[in-house]
Amino acid sequence: MIYFLLGVLAPIFLNLLHMFIGVYVVVARGSVMSLAFSGAGFITKSMGMVYLLYLGIDVFELNFKIFVPLLSLFFLLTHFIEAFVIQHYIQKNVKPYIQALQK
Repeated sequence: MIYFLLGVLAPIFLNLLHMFIGVYVVVARGSVMSLAFSGAGFITKSMGMVYLLYLGIDVFELNFKIFVPLLSLFFLLTHFIEAFVIQHYIQKNVKPYIQALQK
């Protein structure tokens, strides 16, 4: 059960939280602020990943051969989903005259 909580649900929750904040930043502040948030998000998500690794391996003494690939897989999958969702909102938020230049 702890493998599921820390290896699957925790990275999904971490990336969902980051995605909701990222979508808000894109819609409310624009794509330039979203770029700054992505840079800061790299640091915060890395810290979250290291903390989850610490919890799983050191505190709960999970088997790292199972836990690390499980955590990495779900972190990577949700990271890709987050990237596509935020990219969608960035493209949706582009001004019409800039869209005309891109075509």
